Amino acid sequence: MSTSTFNDITDESLLEQFYKEKDNKWLGILLQRYTVLLLGVCMKYLKQEEEARDAVQQIFLKVISELRKYRVTYFKSWLYSVAKNYCLMQLRAKGKTHLPVTEKMIGTEDPQADAIADQQLKEDIFMALKEVLEDLNEEQKQCIKMFYLEKKSYQDIATETGYSPFQVKSYIQNGKRNLRIKLEKKIQYKNA
Repeated sequence: MSTSTFNDITDESLLEQFYKEKDNKWLGILLQRYTVLLLGVCMKYLKQEEEARDAVQQIFLKVISELRKYRVTYFKSWLYSVAKNYCLMQLRAKGKTHLPVTEKMIGTEDPQADAIADQQLKEDIFMALKEVLEDLNEEQKQCIKMFYLEKKSYQDIATETGYSPFQVKSYIQNGKRNLRIKLEKKIQYKNA
């Protein structure tokens, strides 16, 4: 059966089938969707086509192994992180980088493909952030939205909500911490 037969099935559905049946064919379909993305990410970091192709194979093996141990929620974002981390480890192992590698430090072979991958990652993170924002308590959610989305000061938030400036600061700090924890759980992987 051709993998194009599964084009209308979401990543989440394919993952659920894999978790239910423990059959690697579902991962094969899923990974085939992202082969070009992975190759682009690996080319961006490793610069050599042969090295990048080898890296993609190693990442496939790592993904298969990790997905047997952990449940992933946002596959594409998680896969991008796995690929990026794998490439950075390869560079560090070769002694090619001693500093943290940033996007701006690394050139790219295909800026358009890279921009699409980066944009998709941002969209996935934004959607996950919207979901976890709703999980915060009302005070934290309200203060986070006013501070970060509406760009209001602590004092403005305190005036509008009736909270003290100390409470506003506390709600924002605790909200940020809770968002980070919840977002990491959604984007990384959850224990099965």
